Amino acid sequence: MSLLNLAPVIPVVVIEDVETAVPMARALVAGGLPAIEVTLRTAGALEAIARIAAEVPDATVGAGTVRTAADIAAAVAAGATFLVSPGTTPALLEAMAGSGVPYLPGATTVSEVLALAERGLKELKFFPAEAAGGVPYLKSLAGPLPDVRFCPTGGVRPDTAASYLALPNVGCVGGTWLTPADALASGDWARVEKLAAEAAALR
Repeated sequence: MSLLNLAPVIPVVVIEDVETAVPMARALVAGGLPAIEVTLRTAGALEAIARIAAEVPDATVGAGTVRTAADIAAAVAAGATFLVSPGTTPALLEAMAGSGVPYLPGATTVSEVLALAERGLKELKFFPAEAAGGVPYLKSLAGPLPDVRFCPTGGVRPDTAASYLALPNVGCVGGTWLTPADALASGDWARVEKLAAEAAALR
């Protein structure tokens, strides 16, 4: 499974209240975005992954902000079907490779990208996208590294997502704008579905 081909945008979500996980996931799927990255930044993240995996069969739920082997084991046990890391170390890469699920290792510099490409990894997360150079930076990588594709995440906005997606070496983008905190808090699932539909139409 190529994670970069599931949808033009992967929602990157922070779940503060696990009760919002399932209706949020249903709204995203209904809007056309089946791949959902639940970041391991909150106490309820693993339970949120488990609930989505159990109750939203059309969702492809993964774990983001994966930093340790323990994160990986817990996320996969909870039902995560893919992993995303903000960066990559040898130990983290080994753990992700042994997880049994697809993963997007994080990279920022050319040297990091080359090191991962040497390991046969050609689909990577580019983070933090905007802070690290954004569209011009990724465009410059396409020449020397034409066989590597990216999912830029970090600072990508609705008005810049299309510029990223127009690049030949970008398969999808990760976005936090699809699940605004106020929409999650108020249960405004129609708004989440609308934002998802707009994002799904970007390509």
